Amino acid sequence: MYATEFLDLPPLGHAAGTVTLPGSKSISNRVLLLAALCQGTTTIHDLLDSDDTRVMLVALRQLGCGIRQDGAQVQVDGLNGQLSAKVAKLFLGNAGTAMRPLTAALAVMGGDFELSGIPRMHERPIGDLVDALRQLGCHIDYLGQDGYPPLRIGKSSLQLDTPIQVRGDVSSQFLTALLMALPLVARKDIVIDVVGELISRPYIEITLNLLARFGVHIQRDGWQRFTIPAGCKLQSPGDIHVEVDASSASYFIALGAIATRASGQNSIRILGVGADSIQGDIRFMEAAQMMGASIESGPNWLQVSRGVWPLKAIDLDCNHIPDAAMTLAVMALYADGTTTLRNIASWRVKETDRIAAMATELSKLGATVVEGADFIQITPPAGVHDWKAGTIHTYDDHRIAMCFSLAAFNPAGIPVRIKDPKCVAKTFPDYFEALFSVCQSPEASIPVICVDGPTASGKGTLAAVLAQKLGYHFLDSGSLYRITALAALRAGLTVDAASEAAIAQLVAGLHIRFMDGRVLLDGDDVSDTIRTEEAGMNASTVSALPQVRTALIDLQHSFRQLPGLVADGRDMGTVIFPDAPLKVFLTASAERRAERRYKQLIFKGISITLPSLRADLEARDARDSFRTVAPLKPAEDAQLLDNSDLTVEESVNLVLDWWQSKQPF
Repeated sequence: MYATEFLDLPPLGHAAGTVTLPGSKSISNRVLLLAALCQGTTTIHDLLDSDDTRVMLVALRQLGCGIRQDGAQVQVDGLNGQLSAKVAKLFLGNAGTAMRPLTAALAVMGGDFELSGIPRMHERPIGDLVDALRQLGCHIDYLGQDGYPPLRIGKSSLQLDTPIQVRGDVSSQFLTALLMALPLVARKDIVIDVVGELISRPYIEITLNLLARFGVHIQRDGWQRFTIPAGCKLQSPGDIHVEVDASSASYFIALGAIATRASGQNSIRILGVGADSIQGDIRFMEAAQMMGASIESGPNWLQVSRGVWPLKAIDLDCNHIPDAAMTLAVMALYADGTTTLRNIASWRVKETDRIAAMATELSKLGATVVEGADFIQITPPAGVHDWKAGTIHTYDDHRIAMCFSLAAFNPAGIPVRIKDPKCVAKTFPDYFEALFSVCQSPEASIPVICVDGPTASGKGTLAAVLAQKLGYHFLDSGSLYRITALAALRAGLTVDAASEAAIAQLVAGLHIRFMDGRVLLDGDDVSDTIRTEEAGMNASTVSALPQVRTALIDLQHSFRQLPGLVADGRDMGTVIFPDAPLKVFLTASAERRAERRYKQLIFKGISITLPSLRADLEARDARDSFRTVAPLKPAEDAQLLDNSDLTVEESVNLVLDWWQSKQPF
């Protein structure tokens, strides 16, 4: 997951490949709560790992629920409707799928509970659910503004003789919460009457489907009356599998509809969900097809490719796909006219006011947007030159971050900056990694920052921090010969000219990662192994082999991957990446570099004198500067940075300022 302040997406043009999506948030949290409330132990397979499910798991443990987790498999010991903890303070973040159902369940069981969340959760209405629960005799107080969390729940005095009325036109989660909680107290038939139009009906279908899996079959009279039958009881189904998230599928369905490959053909295969999904957001397929996507479907997969282009503008009632409809708003940027999405009033009470947020961010990109109380209308930029580079504010809303990533396919070939990319952790922590795994970009469009300089200048530290700040890949080119020599020895090769061709061939298949200050070779941490004196001698030997040097150039080029690369070495800007948009030549006085290296060696217990170390560095500078192959020198367009009197943070901030000055944002 990218935890950077922002993530710059370079221009994207092509996409092909297979993605496996995470489990559904809506199903995951419903199943967790039902498993906690029911009788028996439930094994949940493929549970979503996200912010929302984590806060639900923490809350259930606080309430006394036995939970054993092994990756995506979770065993939950049901409480059989009897809480072992009657007092608790539950923090539920911004998880509406935890706040609303837990409010209902705890209110009907009674106790002494406080439910709170982040500031945005305290702006999300819950008054209609509280009103419905108070009709039953539940005791609930507002601890802040009336109608909104945080809440205090006390002991209940239930009255179940008359139908319960709940509004259906604000959030379907209110009805879902009641449907999941009331089987706990259904000593007689309990009737729920929905006041007004029930929005997001497919989410109620998910709830009814899951309740049936747990042994409770709700009687439904249209979408206005629901009856929980007397004597019903939540029973564990034993094992239950969580479908992948159909809402998350929308981004990759849209990707397939938008992107092309160089040949003009493309295909995105989505595993884990098909047209027969129980989730209403799977009907996003129909909307995407209306806009021109070509989609094939099997029992557990979708295959999506570009069909009609440009996409067709649509006018659509989106009540049935409220979350996925956000993706249509970004697809509208690629349509042939004005797209109108209607009946989306629920957007205004989600993680943020999504209608206002989408209107603001789409406008930044050059679209003309009209927003209403329950609709949004998008007209794309008139032409290629009307597209604008935008910094997308994500409002701590995962779906805004994910759907606006698709704007990087714009025909103007301009990048898109996504602020706070880690907000996708709510439902899809590895979203951007999944996106980059199937996207392609012209090599020249993938940004590279080169940091060259002499020994002990601090270029490795500077480059690593830059990569971390930007979310870019990192290349420590200076360690590649050491890694190559180690890989050759592990493969049974001799490190000499006799094995030159074999070592060069071996290089092409090396899997190397630089991560968190460690060096991984085929997944094995070799950070310490390659720093020995013997490793250094072997590196010197292989560095003299021409075929190996050539192979390592190709290997270094392979590190240029989305979303970008920071490479440090001695010839990154002059030889390996001469087209890099930013080249930094980092240096410091020999005296200061000797002092830095001296401190490092003394810390490691290596005895050496400062004068000898300085003399060695000066001699090495001379050798590196006058060698015939890739001599150490600044690239002609490099920014010179003497960090003799600068801290690492000051150097990093200076380079980041240089980088920002080259961006269109």
